[in-house]
Amino acid sequence: MRENKVLAACRTGGQTIGCWLTIGDSYASECMASIGFDWVCIDMQHGMLGYTELRAMLPALARFDTVVLVRPTWNDPGEIMKALDTGAAGVVVPMVSTRAQAERAVAACRFPPEGIRSFGPGRATLNADPDYFKRINSQIACFAMIETSEGLENLDAIASTPGLSGIYIGPSDLACALGLEPSGDNSHPKHAEAVGCILAACRSHGIGACMHTGSVAYTKRYLKQGFNLVMLGSDRAWMMGGALRDLAEARCSMADN
Repeated sequence: MRENKVLAACRTGGQTIGCWLTIGDSYASECMASIGFDWVCIDMQHGMLGYTELRAMLPALARFDTVVLVRPTWNDPGEIMKALDTGAAGVVVPMVSTRAQAERAVAACRFPPEGIRSFGPGRATLNADPDYFKRINSQIACFAMIETSEGLENLDAIASTPGLSGIYIGPSDLACALGLEPSGDNSHPKHAEAVGCILAACRSHGIGACMHTGSVAYTKRYLKQGFNLVMLGSDRAWMMGGALRDLAEARCSMADN
């Protein structure tokens, strides 16, 4: 069974860099994975994709040495189990605000007696270890997104949830919870303080600290701060950013003619 490098980084204090997949196309996903990211996350919450696209993307990504995570639309055990059965190595569960919600997410990722995951892994076992059932509980990552005021109030209780792999910060929703404008890269002191508190809680409970960014500058900032997983950018942002930059340059050349 392939080692989950994301989990290994969380457990040993290592660091990884990832990419967010929102377009919902297997070829676009392959292009991003081929670059060499440690992990990619297929975004079913805000990305333009559903299970049909997920079912095509996961097999396409399987040939790369990249850990594939999925963000479900919500903390729905059925949706989490479906993503794992299709071959995801873990989930990033949005809007986790209480210990009970964190426990619900973890339970959906674990076969009994550790959890409630129903056995029927389907595609996940095609190239898996014969002892899949015995070993997979220790290789599935479960990250809880803390991005609400209630989540901040319950930070310590969430971070101490048994079986939780780490906390993933959703910076835009976190900004909203703090009464700020939503922004993926945020330098407001209030936001920085909340991020620091989450990082400290992760360190205190020995779990991974994960951060979502939209630029190299902020990725470097959070890697320096000690985060284990940092998202460098998304397929959509790079596609549009590159096109906008080149189009602007091309139009400038037209004006010079």
